[in-house]
Amino acid sequence: MTGLIRFASILVCLIVIASFALFVVNQAGEASTHQLETLGASGPGGSKVKAPVKATLRTRIDEVSNELTSPFSGVTAGSHSQWTIHGVNLLLTLLVYGFGLGFLVRVLRMH
Repeated sequence: MTGLIRFASILVCLIVIASFALFVVNQAGEASTHQLETLGASGPGGSKVKAPVKATLRTRIDEVSNELTSPFSGVTAGSHSQWTIHGVNLLLTLLVYGFGLGFLVRVLRMH
């Protein structure tokens, strides 16, 4: 039982971390594109189109992450900053699912 809880904890944390990392990469890419457009330069290779499999995988990771972080949506409900929303969701997920379930596993092993 404790092994399954620990596995679930790790899996949840990895999914939310992956979603946050994809968000960061996307934001960095958009910032770079915006800077190039502002400077009047064209980006390397023109417009990029995501491969369907890659886009589908990313969409699925984001969907699962959104489901896992939905209990925390009230905390960031008033924020309009995507960085704040994603960052707070990541921290709360790591605290609750990572630390909280890890603590539960240790308590269950003691009994």
